[in-house]
Amino acid sequence: MNSDDGNSIRKILAMDGKTQRGNASLNRKANHIVSCVDENGLCLGDTLVDDKTNEIKAIPDLIDQINITGHIVTTDAMGTQKEIATKIRKKRADYVLALKGNQSNLHDEVKKYFCNSNHRNKCEYHKTVEKARSSIEVREYWQTDDVKKLTDFKKWTGLKSIIATKNTIVKKDKITTETRYFISSLKTDAKEAARAIRSHWMVESYHWHLDVTFHEDDNRTLEKQAAYNLNILRKISLNLLKVIDIGKKVSLKLKRYAISMNPIKYLENLFES
Repeated sequence: MNSDDGNSIRKILAMDGKTQRGNASLNRKANHIVSCVDENGLCLGDTLVDDKTNEIKAIPDLIDQINITGHIVTTDAMGTQKEIATKIRKKRADYVLALKGNQSNLHDEVKKYFCNSNHRNKCEYHKTVEKARSSIEVREYWQTDDVKKLTDFKKWTGLKSIIATKNTIVKKDKITTETRYFISSLKTDAKEAARAIRSHWMVESYHWHLDVTFHEDDNRTLEKQAAYNLNILRKISLNLLKVIDIGKKVSLKLKRYAISMNPIKYLENLFES
C-alpha cells in the first residue's frame, strides 16, 4: 500500500541471506539463513534454506512469518522475482527490488532508460553528501513513474516506478562510482526511495556483526539444526545489544563486554525502561 497513514510509521524491512560457513562439511553445503532486519537494525524473523539458490523460495515463507502490511520490503537481486513482488503486494506492502543479471532484459531496459539524459532530466531527483573519515560519499537518486514502456510492465504486480542510484566516493585523489537500478511499487518520491535503498544495508551490517561480534563463521558446529539454533541465540543476543543502553556510545563488542561484567545491572535497566 502506498501509505495513507504517513511515512513515519512505515518501516523498511530488508531481506537477505547469510551462509554459516563454519557449518559446511566435505559432503554437505553450509546452512544458508534468510533474515528480515528492520531499519533500526533488529532482526524480526528468519528461515533456514538448503543453499543460496533457494532464497527465492525462502523469501515468500519469511514474508508469511512477519506482518509486513503498510511497510516497504527490500531485497537484493536474488529476491527480484515476479512471484515475490505479487506476494508483497497481496500482503498490502510495498517493495523496492534490486536489478541485476538474473532479470537481464528488465535490467537492460531500465539501464537504457536512465542512460538517456532526456529521460533522466525529467525524473525526480534526490542527493545526499556524507563525510566519513577521510572520504566523501555522494549518493544520487533518480526516480520516475514512466514504467509502461517496459516490455514486462504488466507482469510485475504493483509496479509503479523505476529508480537509478549513483554512489560516488572521493578519497584523497581516488574517485570510485557505482550505479545500480531498482523497480518499485512506490509512487514517485525520490527521498522515500532513497531511504529504502539506503536502509537495506542494515541487513548486511547485521550479518557483519554476527561474524565480527559473535564470530559465527568460526563456529564449527556441523549438525544443521544445532547450528541454526545457535544462529537464533546470537540474533537474540544481538537484538538485545542494540537496545540496551549502558550510558555511553561504544562498539557492540565493548558493550557486550560491559554487560558481561554486570549483567544484572544492565538487564534490570532494560526491563525498567
